Amino acid sequence: MIATIAIALSLTFPTPIAPAASLPARAAVRADLELPGTGGMKYREKAGDPVRLTAYGLGTRDTYLRSATGNAFARRKALSEVSVSPGGRLAAGVPRAYRSGHDVLLVTDRATGETTTIRTVRRPMTASYASWSRDGKKIALTVEQKVSGTWRVLGFAVVDVAAKTSRTVRIAGLSANAGFWWSPGGHLVSRHGTGLRVHRASDGAVVRAYADAGPPTGPEDAFSPSGKRLATWCPKRFEEQLCLLDPATGKIAGRVGAAPRAVWGWWDDEHVIAVLAHEDAYRLSVLDLKGRVTRVLADVPAKTWDADLWLSFVRTPRAS
Repeated sequence: MIATIAIALSLTFPTPIAPAASLPARAAVRADLELPGTGGMKYREKAGDPVRLTAYGLGTRDTYLRSATGNAFARRKALSEVSVSPGGRLAAGVPRAYRSGHDVLLVTDRATGETTTIRTVRRPMTASYASWSRDGKKIALTVEQKVSGTWRVLGFAVVDVAAKTSRTVRIAGLSANAGFWWSPGGHLVSRHGTGLRVHRASDGAVVRAYADAGPPTGPEDAFSPSGKRLATWCPKRFEEQLCLLDPATGKIAGRVGAAPRAVWGWWDDEHVIAVLAHEDAYRLSVLDLKGRVTRVLADVPAKTWDADLWLSFVRTPRAS
Protein backbone atom coordinates (compact mmCIF):
# COMPACT_ATOMS: atom_id res chain seq x y z
CA MET A 1 0.00 0.00 0.00
CA ILE A 2 1.78 3.15 -1.16
CA ALA A 3 -0.09 6.40 -0.67
CA THR A 4 2.08 9.38 -1.52
CA ILE A 5 2.41 11.95 1.24
CA ALA A 6 3.99 15.39 1.30
CA ILE A 7 6.15 15.64 4.40
CA ALA A 8 8.69 18.04 5.80
CA LEU A 9 11.26 18.84 8.50
CA SER A 10 14.15 21.13 10.67
CA LEU A 11 17.77 20.56 11.29
CA THR A 12 19.45 20.07 14.65
CA PHE A 13 22.24 17.76 15.68
CA PRO A 14 21.85 16.77 19.33
CA THR A 15 23.84 14.12 21.16
CA PRO A 16 25.23 11.17 19.20
CA ILE A 17 23.04 8.12 18.71
CA ALA A 18 23.86 5.20 20.94
CA PRO A 19 24.62 1.85 19.27
CA ALA A 20 21.48 0.08 18.10
CA ALA A 21 21.58 -2.54 20.83
CA SER A 22 18.41 -4.38 21.76
CA LEU A 23 16.32 -3.20 24.66
CA PRO A 24 16.00 -5.74 27.48
CA ALA A 25 13.43 -8.39 26.62
CA ARG A 26 10.31 -8.22 28.77
CA ALA A 27 8.72 -11.26 30.32
CA ALA A 28 5.69 -11.05 28.08
CA VAL A 29 2.31 -12.26 29.28
CA ARG A 30 -0.97 -12.49 27.44
CA ALA A 31 -2.36 -9.01 26.98
CA ASP A 32 -5.13 -7.35 25.03
CA LEU A 33 -3.52 -4.06 24.08
CA GLU A 34 -5.75 -1.03 23.61
CA LEU A 35 -4.98 0.80 20.36
CA PRO A 36 -6.07 4.44 20.79
CA GLY A 37 -7.72 6.14 17.83
CA THR A 38 -8.76 2.89 16.12
CA GLY A 39 -12.38 2.72 17.18
CA GLY A 40 -11.86 0.14 19.92
CA MET A 41 -9.31 -2.20 18.35
CA LYS A 42 -7.45 -4.49 20.78
CA TYR A 43 -4.28 -6.33 19.80
CA ARG A 44 -4.05 -9.81 21.35
CA GLU A 45 -0.46 -10.44 22.38
CA LYS A 46 0.92 -13.61 23.99
CA ALA A 47 4.14 -14.64 25.68
CA GLY A 48 6.58 -16.06 23.15
CA ASP A 49 5.19 -14.22 20.11
CA PRO A 50 7.92 -13.95 17.47
CA VAL A 51 7.01 -10.34 16.64
CA ARG A 52 5.96 -7.29 18.65
CA LEU A 53 3.55 -4.59 17.48
CA THR A 54 5.51 -1.35 17.94
CA ALA A 55 3.70 1.31 15.90
CA TYR A 56 0.55 1.93 13.90
CA GLY A 57 -1.36 4.77 12.35
CA LEU A 58 -4.27 5.95 10.27
CA GLY A 59 -2.85 7.33 7.05
CA THR A 60 -0.47 10.19 7.79
CA ARG A 61 -2.81 11.94 10.25
CA ASP A 62 -2.51 9.83 13.38
CA THR A 63 0.73 8.05 14.24
CA TYR A 64 1.17 6.00 17.42
CA LEU A 65 4.37 4.58 18.96
CA ARG A 66 4.55 1.94 21.68
CA SER A 67 6.53 2.67 24.83
CA ALA A 68 9.96 1.05 24.90
CA THR A 69 9.22 -1.46 27.67
CA GLY A 70 5.46 -1.27 28.24
CA ASN A 71 2.17 -1.74 26.47
CA ALA A 72 0.97 1.85 26.08
CA PHE A 73 0.77 3.55 22.69
CA ALA A 74 1.17 7.33 22.51
CA ARG A 75 0.21 9.57 19.62
CA ARG A 76 3.09 11.36 17.91
CA LYS A 77 1.35 14.42 16.51
CA ALA A 78 4.41 15.80 14.71
CA LEU A 79 5.07 12.60 12.75
CA SER A 80 3.47 11.23 9.61
CA GLU A 81 5.08 7.81 10.18
CA VAL A 82 7.37 6.00 12.62
CA SER A 83 9.11 2.63 12.67
CA VAL A 84 11.28 0.86 15.23
CA SER A 85 14.67 -0.69 14.57
CA PRO A 86 15.43 -4.41 14.86
CA GLY A 87 15.94 -5.08 18.55
CA GLY A 88 13.68 -2.16 19.48
CA ARG A 89 16.28 0.41 20.58
CA LEU A 90 15.72 3.19 18.02
CA ALA A 91 12.66 4.76 16.42
CA ALA A 92 12.80 6.51 13.04
CA GLY A 93 10.13 9.15 12.47
CA VAL A 94 9.26 11.26 9.45
CA PRO A 95 7.81 14.68 10.46
CA ARG A 96 4.79 16.19 8.78
CA ALA A 97 6.44 19.42 7.66
CA TYR A 98 9.68 20.58 6.11
CA ARG A 99 12.26 22.09 8.43
CA SER A 100 14.61 24.78 7.18
CA GLY A 101 13.70 23.79 3.61
CA HIS A 102 14.60 20.13 4.05
CA ASP A 103 12.94 16.82 4.75
CA VAL A 104 14.56 15.09 7.71
CA LEU A 105 14.50 11.85 9.65
CA LEU A 106 14.17 11.95 13.44
CA VAL A 107 16.03 9.04 15.07
CA THR A 108 15.20 8.60 18.75
CA ASP A 109 16.95 6.41 21.30
CA ARG A 110 13.96 4.86 23.05
CA ALA A 111 16.00 4.08 26.18
CA THR A 112 17.22 7.67 26.75
CA GLY A 113 14.71 9.74 24.79
CA GLU A 114 17.49 11.55 22.92
CA THR A 115 16.68 12.47 19.32
CA THR A 116 18.98 13.18 16.39
CA THR A 117 17.70 15.01 13.31
CA ILE A 118 19.23 13.96 10.00
CA ARG A 119 18.64 15.90 6.78
CA THR A 120 17.53 13.75 3.86
CA VAL A 121 16.34 15.73 0.80
CA ARG A 122 15.71 19.37 -0.08
CA ARG A 123 12.23 20.75 -0.67
CA PRO A 124 10.16 20.07 -2.85
CA MET A 125 11.35 16.46 -2.66
CA THR A 126 10.15 14.18 0.15
CA ALA A 127 11.75 11.10 1.70
CA SER A 128 9.41 8.69 3.46
CA TYR A 129 8.40 5.03 4.02
CA ALA A 130 11.33 4.23 6.31
CA SER A 131 12.75 0.71 5.98
CA TRP A 132 15.37 -0.53 8.48
CA SER A 133 18.16 -2.81 7.33
CA ARG A 134 18.18 -6.08 9.24
CA ASP A 135 21.34 -5.13 11.13
CA GLY A 136 19.71 -1.88 12.29
CA LYS A 137 22.54 0.26 10.91
CA LYS A 138 20.82 1.90 7.95
CA ILE A 139 17.42 3.21 6.92
CA ALA A 140 16.15 3.42 3.36
CA LEU A 141 13.59 6.03 2.31
CA THR A 142 11.66 6.45 -0.93
CA VAL A 143 12.30 9.85 -2.53
CA GLU A 144 9.43 11.55 -4.37
CA GLN A 145 8.54 14.88 -5.93
CA LYS A 146 5.36 16.30 -7.41
CA VAL A 147 5.73 16.82 -11.16
CA SER A 148 2.88 18.52 -13.06
CA GLY A 149 0.54 17.75 -10.20
CA THR A 150 1.48 14.06 -9.92
CA TRP A 151 3.84 12.49 -7.39
CA ARG A 152 6.79 10.71 -9.00
CA VAL A 153 9.32 8.39 -7.38
CA LEU A 154 12.82 9.71 -8.13
CA GLY A 155 14.92 7.18 -6.24
CA PHE A 156 15.91 6.46 -2.66
CA ALA A 157 17.86 7.89 0.26
CA VAL A 158 20.02 5.79 2.57
CA VAL A 159 20.59 7.05 6.11
CA ASP A 160 23.65 5.86 8.02
CA VAL A 161 22.40 5.88 11.60
CA ALA A 162 25.79 5.93 13.37
CA ALA A 163 27.31 8.54 11.05
CA LYS A 164 24.10 10.63 11.06
CA THR A 165 24.33 11.16 7.30
CA SER A 166 22.02 10.67 4.35
CA ARG A 167 22.83 9.99 0.71
CA THR A 168 20.30 10.26 -2.14
CA VAL A 169 20.43 8.07 -5.26
CA ARG A 170 18.30 9.02 -8.28
CA ILE A 171 17.19 6.32 -10.70
CA ALA A 172 15.68 6.92 -14.13
CA GLY A 173 12.69 5.01 -15.42
CA LEU A 174 11.14 3.94 -12.13
CA SER A 175 7.56 2.74 -11.97
CA ALA A 176 5.10 5.35 -10.71
CA ASN A 177 4.29 3.14 -7.70
CA ALA A 178 7.87 2.12 -6.92
CA GLY A 179 9.00 2.02 -3.29
CA PHE A 180 12.23 0.78 -1.72
CA TRP A 181 12.79 -1.81 1.03
CA TRP A 182 15.86 -3.68 2.22
CA SER A 183 16.62 -7.23 1.23
CA PRO A 184 18.31 -9.52 3.80
CA GLY A 185 21.54 -9.17 1.82
CA GLY A 186 21.68 -5.38 1.99
CA HIS A 187 20.24 -4.49 -1.43
CA LEU A 188 17.06 -2.49 -2.06
CA VAL A 189 13.98 -4.07 -3.62
CA SER A 190 11.39 -2.11 -5.56
CA ARG A 191 8.34 -2.80 -7.65
CA HIS A 192 8.98 -2.50 -11.36
CA GLY A 193 6.12 -3.00 -13.78
CA THR A 194 4.61 -6.43 -13.05
CA GLY A 195 7.68 -7.64 -11.21
CA LEU A 196 10.59 -6.58 -9.02
CA ARG A 197 14.03 -5.11 -9.34
CA VAL A 198 16.86 -5.42 -6.84
CA HIS A 199 19.09 -2.34 -6.66
CA ARG A 200 22.58 -1.90 -5.25
CA ALA A 201 22.28 0.46 -2.29
CA SER A 202 25.49 2.33 -3.11
CA ASP A 203 24.52 3.58 -6.59
CA GLY A 204 21.09 2.16 -7.50
CA ALA A 205 22.41 -0.20 -10.18
CA VAL A 206 20.07 -3.11 -10.94
CA VAL A 207 21.67 -6.34 -9.74
CA ARG A 208 18.68 -8.63 -10.24
CA ALA A 209 15.28 -8.52 -11.86
CA TYR A 210 12.28 -10.72 -11.21
CA ALA A 211 10.09 -10.22 -14.26
CA ASP A 212 6.34 -10.80 -13.92
CA ALA A 213 6.72 -12.07 -10.35
CA GLY A 214 4.15 -9.66 -8.96
CA PRO A 215 4.86 -6.65 -6.71
CA PRO A 216 6.17 -7.10 -3.16
CA THR A 217 3.63 -7.11 -0.37
CA GLY A 218 5.53 -4.34 1.55
CA PRO A 219 5.95 -1.86 3.10
CA GLU A 220 6.78 -4.28 5.93
CA ASP A 221 9.63 -6.69 5.10
CA ALA A 222 8.34 -9.00 2.35
CA PHE A 223 11.21 -11.46 2.93
CA SER A 224 10.68 -14.31 5.38
CA PRO A 225 12.92 -14.31 8.48
CA SER A 226 15.26 -16.85 6.87
CA GLY A 227 15.28 -14.92 3.58
CA LYS A 228 14.26 -18.06 1.66
CA ARG A 229 10.87 -16.71 0.59
CA LEU A 230 9.67 -13.39 -0.75
CA ALA A 231 5.95 -12.61 -0.53
CA THR A 232 4.44 -10.98 -3.62
CA TRP A 233 0.99 -10.21 -4.92
CA CYS A 234 0.47 -12.91 -7.53
CA PRO A 235 0.64 -12.04 -11.23
CA LYS A 236 -2.71 -12.05 -13.00
CA ARG A 237 -2.05 -15.46 -14.56
CA PHE A 238 -2.71 -17.09 -11.16
CA GLU A 239 -6.04 -17.49 -9.42
CA GLU A 240 -4.47 -17.03 -6.00
CA GLN A 241 -3.71 -13.56 -4.67
CA LEU A 242 -0.61 -14.19 -2.52
CA CYS A 243 2.49 -15.81 -4.01
CA LEU A 244 5.80 -17.00 -2.56
CA LEU A 245 8.87 -16.30 -4.65
CA ASP A 246 12.14 -18.19 -4.26
CA PRO A 247 14.69 -15.32 -4.30
CA ALA A 248 17.52 -17.67 -5.33
CA THR A 249 15.84 -18.93 -8.51
CA GLY A 250 13.34 -16.15 -9.19
CA LYS A 251 10.58 -18.72 -9.53
CA ILE A 252 7.22 -18.68 -7.79
CA ALA A 253 7.56 -21.64 -5.44
CA GLY A 254 4.18 -21.45 -3.77
CA ARG A 255 0.74 -19.87 -3.82
CA VAL A 256 -1.42 -19.18 -0.79
CA GLY A 257 -5.11 -20.02 -1.02
CA ALA A 258 -6.41 -16.87 0.65
CA ALA A 259 -7.35 -13.32 -0.33
CA PRO A 260 -5.73 -10.94 2.17
CA ARG A 261 -6.41 -7.23 1.86
CA ALA A 262 -2.89 -6.51 3.13
CA VAL A 263 0.18 -8.35 4.40
CA TRP A 264 2.18 -6.71 7.20
CA GLY A 265 5.30 -8.86 7.10
CA TRP A 266 6.06 -12.36 8.33
CA TRP A 267 5.10 -13.89 11.68
CA ASP A 268 7.69 -16.65 11.25
CA ASP A 269 8.98 -18.65 8.28
CA GLU A 270 5.70 -20.52 7.89
CA HIS A 271 3.17 -17.73 8.55
CA VAL A 272 2.44 -14.16 7.46
CA ILE A 273 0.57 -11.34 9.22
CA ALA A 274 -2.47 -10.53 7.10
CA VAL A 275 -5.68 -8.52 7.10
CA LEU A 276 -8.67 -10.48 5.79
CA ALA A 277 -12.30 -9.56 5.31
CA HIS A 278 -14.57 -10.92 8.03
CA GLU A 279 -18.33 -10.43 7.91
CA ASP A 280 -18.82 -6.66 7.54
CA ALA A 281 -15.37 -5.77 8.85
CA TYR A 282 -11.82 -7.20 8.90
CA ARG A 283 -9.47 -9.26 11.03
CA LEU A 284 -5.74 -9.01 11.56
CA SER A 285 -4.66 -12.64 11.52
CA VAL A 286 -1.75 -15.06 11.44
CA LEU A 287 -2.08 -16.91 8.14
CA ASP A 288 -0.23 -20.11 7.28
CA LEU A 289 1.13 -20.77 3.81
CA LYS A 290 -1.84 -22.97 2.93
CA GLY A 291 -4.21 -20.07 3.54
CA ARG A 292 -5.50 -21.12 6.96
CA VAL A 293 -5.97 -18.63 9.79
CA THR A 294 -4.13 -19.99 12.82
CA ARG A 295 -4.72 -17.05 15.14
CA VAL A 296 -6.71 -13.82 15.23
CA LEU A 297 -4.65 -10.86 16.45
CA ALA A 298 -7.28 -8.12 16.29
CA ASP A 299 -10.74 -7.34 14.99
CA VAL A 300 -10.60 -4.31 12.69
CA PRO A 301 -13.70 -2.13 12.25
CA ALA A 302 -14.51 -1.31 8.64
CA LYS A 303 -14.28 2.42 9.34
CA THR A 304 -10.78 1.97 10.80
CA TRP A 305 -9.55 -0.02 7.83
CA ASP A 306 -11.04 2.49 5.42
CA ALA A 307 -9.10 5.24 7.25
CA ASP A 308 -5.88 3.68 5.86
CA LEU A 309 -4.77 1.69 8.90
CA TRP A 310 -1.10 0.68 8.88
CA LEU A 311 0.84 -1.48 11.34
CA SER A 312 4.53 -1.95 12.07
CA PHE A 313 6.14 -4.90 13.85
CA VAL A 314 9.60 -5.76 15.18
CA ARG A 315 10.93 -9.29 15.49
CA THR A 316 11.61 -10.25 19.09
CA PRO A 317 15.27 -11.05 19.88
CA ARG A 318 14.63 -14.66 20.82
CA ALA A 319 13.02 -15.33 17.43
CA SER A 320 15.89 -13.96 15.36
